[in-house]
Amino acid sequence: MKNTKLIKNIREPIKNPRVVYQGDPGAYSEMAARDYFGEDVLTKGLYQFEDVFLALEKGEADYALLPIENSSTGAIRQVYDLLEKYPFFFVGETGVPIHHALMALPGTKIEDIHTIYSHEQGLFQCESYLKQHPNWKAIPQADTAGSAKLVAHLQDPHAAAICSELAAKIYGLHILEKKVNSNSTNTTRFVVVSTQLELGKIRNKTIFSFIGQDNLNLALQIFVEYQTTLIRIESRPIPEHKWEYMFFIEMAGDIEDPVLEQLSKQIENLRILGSFCSNLNA
Repeated sequence: MKNTKLIKNIREPIKNPRVVYQGDPGAYSEMAARDYFGEDVLTKGLYQFEDVFLALEKGEADYALLPIENSSTGAIRQVYDLLEKYPFFFVGETGVPIHHALMALPGTKIEDIHTIYSHEQGLFQCESYLKQHPNWKAIPQADTAGSAKLVAHLQDPHAAAICSELAAKIYGLHILEKKVNSNSTNTTRFVVVSTQLELGKIRNKTIFSFIGQDNLNLALQIFVEYQTTLIRIESRPIPEHKWEYMFFIEMAGDIEDPVLEQLSKQIENLRILGSFCSNLNA
């Protein structure tokens, strides 16, 4: 296999894995885990994104399912920042259609609502709908499903949550309106994260990162030379270094592509994050 210095410590996929995600049961992240690994996968929801990374680091889980990008609101910045902090890898990805619903305690009517709970991404994705109700107070929560759980716990007839229809079923809430997100094709891309690199037989996407604008300019020149198809470039600031950025690059192709060997020769801090088969539909 080529590019051997880029692919140390490869492991085989784990059978019957333990999978963690951020949120409560009924979260879209749990739905993504079941979509990728199957309905019988052993899952556990944790409170914050960093709790998920810590569970992987401590060996308490084999994989994590994390949202990384939404088709309406873009990158999930907290996840990118943690991928900068923890030396983990992408081993797969899946997309989940997001159909937010407005739900409340049985008997509550829309005109009774004063307060809306949801994850900040859920609120952003339903911005057009919420503008139709300017008197509602929107309060961000750690996750969408947890918002449904909170409304059920509060027993407040003036509170409502925006989350999945599955969450309404789990927490005994009544759906007042379905599909309240602004974009009818709203989809979140989730990545499967592991502490070690895994390489399947089919690999049509490779993700890597590096630091520095000069390195980005150099990389773009190399991409043109090798006629590389770029899928996505995401940048995140490095807090300790003013105006310096970490760049996350997604390209079509696998880790054996000659362009990566060339990049590794010219970019000292190049870090391979994963090479896998993407099953996302356009």
